[in-house]
Amino acid sequence: MTAPSTAPAPSSRGGRWIEHWDPEDETFWNATGEKVARRNLFFSVLSEHIGFSIWTLWSVLVLFMGPEYGLTPADKFLLTSMVTLVGAVVRVPYTFAVAIFGGRNWTIVSASLLLIPTIAAFAVMKPGTSFDTFLWIGLLAGIGGGNFASSMTNINAFFPLRKKGWALGLNAGGGNIGVAAIQLVALAVIGASGGPRLLLGIYIPLIVVAAVLAALFMDNIANVKNDTGAALDASKDAHTWIMSFLYIGTFGSFIGYSFAFGQVLTNQFGRTPLQATYLTFMGPLLGSLIRPVGGWLADKYGGAKITLYNYVAMAAASAVLVVASMQKSLPLFVVAFVVLFSLTGIGNGSTFKMIPGIFQTKALAKGLEGDEAVKYGRRLSGASMGLIGAVGALGGVGINLAFRQSFLSYGSGTGAFVAFLAYYAVCFAVTWAVYLRRPATRTQATAAAEAKPQLSYAEV
Repeated sequence: MTAPSTAPAPSSRGGRWIEHWDPEDETFWNATGEKVARRNLFFSVLSEHIGFSIWTLWSVLVLFMGPEYGLTPADKFLLTSMVTLVGAVVRVPYTFAVAIFGGRNWTIVSASLLLIPTIAAFAVMKPGTSFDTFLWIGLLAGIGGGNFASSMTNINAFFPLRKKGWALGLNAGGGNIGVAAIQLVALAVIGASGGPRLLLGIYIPLIVVAAVLAALFMDNIANVKNDTGAALDASKDAHTWIMSFLYIGTFGSFIGYSFAFGQVLTNQFGRTPLQATYLTFMGPLLGSLIRPVGGWLADKYGGAKITLYNYVAMAAASAVLVVASMQKSLPLFVVAFVVLFSLTGIGNGSTFKMIPGIFQTKALAKGLEGDEAVKYGRRLSGASMGLIGAVGALGGVGINLAFRQSFLSYGSGTGAFVAFLAYYAVCFAVTWAVYLRRPATRTQATAAAEAKPQLSYAEV
């Protein structure tokens, strides 16, 4: 029996802790819940958006770092790969921080922490600074990658099952656009003949604003608890790691290309930072905006089918990039790269859509029904998403290291694109073999995974 649902959500502990929160109660949701949830969503997106911008800050800063900085293309790719690595790793503790500190409180802390790498970069961003110094400061910027995990965990608690897809999709897309946003701001700065410190000076006050607004307008939910048992169970399930492998191909590609696109244009095609920035923002922007489309297509046609066909398209786009790279055709290269970015967005949506269906199917295979099956599926899919998101981000490390080795070995990114094409082909094979192949001995669990694609949890 829930508390009276017509009463406003009562708060205590300083007025920012909500003791009673029952979004599944439609009367409660319509009376007070939706307004509170939407307010928290808005300011959570703002903080996560800036977190993504700071995480990918060095994808832009390296474009400002000309010959006077004494860094080789390999140095720059190593730098951005290490930033990506930290962003992936910190997603795991950030996932659990919401339940420990409260969603509002952790949003304030995680936003404020972004000041450290931004102010540090402002202090050292000048010729003569050693590569090791840049590397350490870049590692600090990786904490911005964790904001995604804590923001998704927090918003997941605010919305009812029937609304989670929309809310989490908006949260994820709004954060991802932070990649394109910082590149657009950099374009304006470069166009105005400004330097990297001007770019950093713009973001320092924005970080402060995000932290202050979170303090003023967000809430903590008292009954959000960490379920370490669910995380352990999810880590033991093979599907968690299969989906992590597939998510490396989609989100790993998205974040890796976000860091690398500008560097490839400057190093391989001789574009100036201004010319490169005119082009680089388009890919992350389209990849972010189209992510909900991938979820929608997965709703309609099945997550595994869309993921499968999407990997075919990603492999084809990679093949075109190989040709464009060998022919040194900048127009073809840019078009194919932007298409590839868009496909990563579709794949992000379709792969995340598969996760709840897989664990709901496992619940049915165990003989669970109704609310018990939903509860089991939500528990494991929620836990697995944190792990999958962290492992998937590691793909960005591989992308940048592959480009680094390709430029060292061949002087271009061609070798890297061949490797990416091969990876997408393997992802295609895994998706088909595990989730779409229909042998006579196929188990009930596998059969139901795509027979029931339209589960309402986490439609991102």
